[in-house]
Amino acid sequence: MRSATIGSVLAGLLALLLAVPLLVVAGVSVNAKKTLSFPPQGFSLSWYAEIFTDPGWRGALVNSLTLAGLSSALSVLIAFPLAWFLWRWKAPWARAFEILGMTPFILPPVITALGFLSFWSAIGAYGQQWTAVVSHAVFFVTLPLVTLSLGFAAVDRSYVEAASTMGADDRAVLRTVILPLVRPYMISGFAFAFVLSLNEYIVAYMSVGFTMETLPIKIFNALRYGYTPVMASVTVLFVAITAVIFGLIARFGDLPRLLGAWSKSD
Repeated sequence: MRSATIGSVLAGLLALLLAVPLLVVAGVSVNAKKTLSFPPQGFSLSWYAEIFTDPGWRGALVNSLTLAGLSSALSVLIAFPLAWFLWRWKAPWARAFEILGMTPFILPPVITALGFLSFWSAIGAYGQQWTAVVSHAVFFVTLPLVTLSLGFAAVDRSYVEAASTMGADDRAVLRTVILPLVRPYMISGFAFAFVLSLNEYIVAYMSVGFTMETLPIKIFNALRYGYTPVMASVTVLFVAITAVIFGLIARFGDLPRLLGAWSKSD
């Protein structure tokens, strides 16, 4: 009993330690004055409104959401056939493709970003907005690849055998059996990639420079002109979006399994 109490106290202290920076940022974001002081001097939500009313911040928000949505969808499109191939045909050499899919995310981001910079510059595409979409899709393809691999591993192969026995070809099996079973894992992989793409800076910057301002790039640019509570408001907005997305995954998906915890029946 005593050890459980100590564990609860330590867990509470750890949670408080992790929450303190966010509480400070949240307090700064409601300052009535244009300062990053804490505790806040007065109370105002005008800095949150500026994200949507100021053309610069609104444009950066739209760019970030567009980039995150398109790149996450593309990463799922890349990961799905790879995960399907690895599950359908268990060839030893096929694991090389899995390692290849993991590599961009395993390497330090600056190395991956420099690789993208060199590649896009070599083919004359540096600065094009679509290069950021492709770069983020490749960089975050590991996330949907992992979730889809877990989804395929959970598929009972007897369903596939039963469908094949009834005359369904591989295409029909994929459409009527596999896709409905792995769809939650596709959505989860998209959500994970979306959240990280929304917050990512260095790969986007190395792909397009300042020709397209996402919110992280906009914050970096704004720092040259001084600190404002809008930056803190954007941070709180990021945290809120992340909390909503992961809350939905936890509510409608199997979040512990997606994070690597296998059930007792596995």
